[in-house]
Amino acid sequence: MAQTVPNLKSYDPAFAYELAVIVREGIQRMYEKQENIFYYLTIYNETYPMAAMPTGPDIHTGILRGMYCHRRAEIRHDGKRKAHLLGSGPILLQALQAQKLLADAGVAADVWSVTSYNELFRQAQETERWNRLHPAAPPRTPYVARLLEGEEGVFVAASDFIKALPNSIAPWLPGAYYVLGTDGYGLSESRPDLRDYFEVSAEHIAVTALYGLVQQGALDLSVLEEAMTRYGIDPEKPSAAQK
Repeated sequence: MAQTVPNLKSYDPAFAYELAVIVREGIQRMYEKQENIFYYLTIYNETYPMAAMPTGPDIHTGILRGMYCHRRAEIRHDGKRKAHLLGSGPILLQALQAQKLLADAGVAADVWSVTSYNELFRQAQETERWNRLHPAAPPRTPYVARLLEGEEGVFVAASDFIKALPNSIAPWLPGAYYVLGTDGYGLSESRPDLRDYFEVSAEHIAVTALYGLVQQGALDLSVLEEAMTRYGIDPEKPSAAQK
């Protein structure tokens, strides 16, 4: 819904350092520069350890533009068994847990924090508009496409939002893209139960990445089937969107 308000900038930070960067930028732009914009920040009440801000020259920019790499894979890969996990808000922790599950299966996974799908989408749309209106000029590349340029493997996005939001950036991803979200209705006794119900848990993220690699011929089907059995994923469970 935030996409329908042009001067609304919406963010879904996972860690305190992301929130600090966004709030500082907002104060500067709204009060110091007097820009006609306002912000919507999704803040959660889940208690979990706050990670330290990664080092690197592009982290600050990535937080504000909507996406950056939070943690690279810790295992080596052959270019085939590679996955990219996009997480937002507290679901980023599920992506980090899925990274470990995939490492156990011999799959290297990078974890990306997506602080704003709307910022990524809007910037990509503006870039494409500029290209359309300047056909004789060298085409520009959207930020998300430049960020992921040269990355191999499958891409899996998971968030507390409906699938339509992460799907908004699908045209600019360099590989097969699978989206998990909270479409439908549902209440559970615990967060793990709720995330399993909506299929945005670490186990579902990992299995989705394995599925994508099987589809690419990078993994044997037996690896996926074994993982589904190990994680207790019932393929016949009704979709949350259809209950």
